[in-house]
Amino acid sequence: MEESPTLLLVEDEPDVASFVQQGLEEESYAVSWVQEGQRALEHVQQAPVDLVLLDIRLPDRSGIEVCGRLRLHQPNLPIMMLTALDAVEDRVKGLRAGADDYLPKPFAFDELVARIEALLRRVDAPAQTETLRDGPLVVDPAAQVCTYEGKDVSLTPTEFDLLVYLMARRGQALSRDAIHRDVWGHDFERGTNLIDVYVNYVREKLGEAGCPSPIETVHGVGYRYTACPESAERHD
Repeated sequence: MEESPTLLLVEDEPDVASFVQQGLEEESYAVSWVQEGQRALEHVQQAPVDLVLLDIRLPDRSGIEVCGRLRLHQPNLPIMMLTALDAVEDRVKGLRAGADDYLPKPFAFDELVARIEALLRRVDAPAQTETLRDGPLVVDPAAQVCTYEGKDVSLTPTEFDLLVYLMARRGQALSRDAIHRDVWGHDFERGTNLIDVYVNYVREKLGEAGCPSPIETVHGVGYRYTACPESAERHD
């Protein structure tokens, strides 16, 4: 019999935690609940989990800090932020810390389940294994390694998946709807800037490695991967 996915719920409000835990257990998930960030870090070290649901406002430390430490030690662990802090700057902080998705409270329980399923599908989905090359930029999906001129480019799992998705469709103008559906695994939320934030992260990290961004904005549509300027020059 297939084991139920194991989730860690990090939430300091007992009423909210009880509602979420009971609902997810009825959906056949195995859910552990802790109220403090430190206990969450200890739990993940002691017992493997498939996904973490993480509140930002915790009594001992910020969920942002917890997310960063989890990402540092377990770079492929899916993390979803659940929080009442839904301002753009709060979302950006959570995503920059390494969260894969962000769901503000109050939320529809069905949407929570759909997003969890989407994140878990990303983990289980057959990965593209062909190495992608664009001059000095090399992305190896099988090894989860990105390098530019031989230097590592440190990307979170979602940033890596986004770069692979765009790079594998070089020259195509890809809509935000398509990117969100295929990379995040669920429908795009109008009015959010989740994709724009992540594209900027990828651009920044490539830039820090010395790679001028090969991702261009297609106004009114979304984004397109073109080519590293160096590799374009080599083909002239």
